[in-house]
Amino acid sequence: MAEFVWEARARTGEVRKGIMEADSAEMVQSRLRAQQLSPVKVRKKPKEIHIAIGSPVSDKDLVVFTRQFATMIDAGLPLVQCLEILAQQGDNPYFNKILKEVKAQVEQGSTFSDALRRHPKVFDELFVNLVQAGEVGGILDTILNRLAVYIEKRVKLKRQVKSALVYPSAVAVVAVAVVSVMMVWVIPAFQKMFTDFGGEDTLPDITQAVIGMSEWFVANILWLVLGVVLASVGVAWSLRIPAGKAFWHRLLLTAPVLGPVMRKIAVARFTRTMGTLLSSGVPILDAMNIVAKASGNVIIESAIRQTAERVREGRTMAEPLMETKAFPPMVVQMIGVGEQTGALDQMLNKIADFYEEEVDVAVAALTSLLEPLMMVVIGGIVGVILIAMYMPIFDIAGKIKTD
Repeated sequence: MAEFVWEARARTGEVRKGIMEADSAEMVQSRLRAQQLSPVKVRKKPKEIHIAIGSPVSDKDLVVFTRQFATMIDAGLPLVQCLEILAQQGDNPYFNKILKEVKAQVEQGSTFSDALRRHPKVFDELFVNLVQAGEVGGILDTILNRLAVYIEKRVKLKRQVKSALVYPSAVAVVAVAVVSVMMVWVIPAFQKMFTDFGGEDTLPDITQAVIGMSEWFVANILWLVLGVVLASVGVAWSLRIPAGKAFWHRLLLTAPVLGPVMRKIAVARFTRTMGTLLSSGVPILDAMNIVAKASGNVIIESAIRQTAERVREGRTMAEPLMETKAFPPMVVQMIGVGEQTGALDQMLNKIADFYEEEVDVAVAALTSLLEPLMMVVIGGIVGVILIAMYMPIFDIAGKIKTD
């Protein structure tokens, strides 16, 4: 089926426009007449090519859209009019185009959630299911406000993940770059100077060791670069296969310093997403399926899916969740209390609030720990190299002064 852009006139004389999927222009005209519209123009929609770096619709765009949409719905504006207004005033042309398509599909009789489901790259399964729950329950404005809060908290968690991972990686890259520059250019320059002064045979042991490392590094630099490239390709390839992905994700959760932070982030993401879904009226099994897909870690995903299978068999969520050993015992016990009291969604949101604060503290502590540690390591390496290079210079200067 192809998409057709149509323009038709209603009985009142009003000109209406939209987009419709059909096998032919004649079918579009037939449908329009069935809706008591007189076709004026029907043409096949040209294909558009969008070149975008990263995601064409950011989380910020989604937050602004959901908050404004919720305000308009709460004010009593018709859904189609809300979409029309938001599509015209948005700053993202690609997102505006998507909203216009959603509006056209709603005008053709689709529900709002079904229209959103046709654009999975922009509106994920969680977003669509919450909107559907809001439509069924008649609380779409409330659901959209919850979605906006959820997306904002999700963005915050993403920033914390980047802070936990990117900072030490960046410092390590800088350290390798500094040491490489010294090995390739600085140390050979000193070596040439020592040779010119004729003191190459009487160099201190530490100086000879550093020069030897520099010569080995320069002689094997191509192999070292090739090894780094192959290792990077190997890691990237392993992340594409289930076993490799599970290995790296498990390593990330069990790493000595980084592991506890990543586990807290996983708990915060699970509880916040699950709590938002349950409080919005999404059935628990559907919610667990959505949360598993959005977990971002295959170890956590596997634990949630195993738990969902046990819940499907009639068990509570807490017991099988404890058996997976993927979540801290305190979290599982609090979930059990929530199930017993019938306030699981509220308990999950409380756990999420607690762990989001814990993540803030943990990331700050990790950064404050790694920053001096990495500086000491880099400073120590550079210091040893400089001492090794300047010791012969002091010896030479002393001999010149004595003579």
